[in-house]
Formats: sequence, C-alpha cells, structure tokens
Amino acid sequence: MQQLESLQQSLPVADDLAPLLFLFHLVLGLGFSAALAAVYRRCGQSLSNRSKFASNFFILTSCTLVIITLIRSSLALSLGLVGALSIVRYRAAIKEPEELGYLFISIMIGLGLGAGQWIITLVAFVFIVGTLVLRYLFQRRAAPRENLYVTVRHERAPDADMVGRFTDVLRSHCALVDLRRYDCSDTFAEAAFLVDIQDAAAVDRMVAELREAVPDLQVALVDNHGIAS
Repeated sequence: MQQLESLQQSLPVADDLAPLLFLFHLVLGLGFSAALAAVYRRCGQSLSNRSKFASNFFILTSCTLVIITLIRSSLALSLGLVGALSIVRYRAAIKEPEELGYLFISIMIGLGLGAGQWIITLVAFVFIVGTLVLRYLFQRRAAPRENLYVTVRHERAPDADMVGRFTDVLRSHCALVDLRRYDCSDTFAEAAFLVDIQDAAAVDRMVAELREAVPDLQVALVDNHGIAS
C-alpha cells in the first residue's frame, strides 16, 4: 500500500496542468492534423476517398491528446484505461497500408502533445511530413503523373478476355494504365485501374468505348490529381 502511494505521489498532479497550456496543445493538434490532412490529400496514393478519410485525423489526434493528458497524472486512471482497453476494441476498415501509416502519425501527434513534448512532436512531424512530400515530388518527376482512378464493374461472370478488353480501350486514350485491383466471382467482375489521361474531352470517349466493348458496364471515375483541360 505504501509503495502504491509513493508511486502515485511521484507522478505529476493534474491540477498543475494549466488550462491555457492544454488549450495550446489542442490548437497545435488542430494545426498538425490540418497540415497532415492536406499532405495526405495531395500526396497520398490510396484508392479510397482521401478527403473523407483525412477528416478523421483531428478526431484521432484530439482524443489521444486528451486521454494521455488525463492518465499521465493519475495512476488510477492509467490502470483503469488498461482495463477498459482490454474489453473495448476499435475496429477500422483499413484497405491499404498507407492509411494505417497516416493514422499512426495522428496518434503520434496526440501522444506527444498529451505528454507535453510539443517541441519534439513538432520536429518529428516536420521531418516525417517533409520526407513524405519529398518522396511524392521525386516520384512525380521520375514517373508519369497518374491522375485518374477508373473502376469498371459488370454484373455477370467474367469472360476469358474481359480485363484485356478493358486494358486495350484504356491504353488507346491514356499514357499510362496500371491495373490495381481485380475482383471476380460467378456473379460479377470488377477491376480498378490507375491511369494517366491529360485530355478531359477524351474521358467521355473512353467511357463510351468501354461500354461498347462490354455492354451493361458500370464505370466509376475518381479524380486523383486533376485532369488538364
């Protein structure tokens, strides 16, 4: 019992944390999250809706910040959190490793600010985000700019050469065609391509040829970096 009391006394007291300092950390978390979301929307390569996914960064950062701020000053709260996490499990549909990486950056920001180490958090954030931006710029110069996601879906069992027909049509309009995903079963076939197309007027012709090559085809286009007019 005496060891528990001495350990509790060695921890910082919650009352010592000034409300203005906590507000300062929260504002910093908002700024870091907004900057991270902008980098993810611009430099990310995920097939999902990056703008919608990036809106979760501040929620995750602020929640982590508040939790660490509370439990770092109380042994009882720390032990209670361990017990709560053993029965409450968070499940998120992470489709690509890149999404998980950005979530870990958000958690890192919350942990650093919640622990009061905002200078270390700032240095780490600038280094990581700077590395991501430099990697994006290097890849952009080294390879063609992939600017459009094309998803085609057909509610029927796939033919032997269905993907080949998709690829041939896309190559006739795009400088680069990269097959990213292909799903098929007895009832449907779906393929996702990342392409480089610089003529906005060619998009309509491309979609028309795809639907002509495979009747009753569903085509979805998702912008990646913008199409030149």
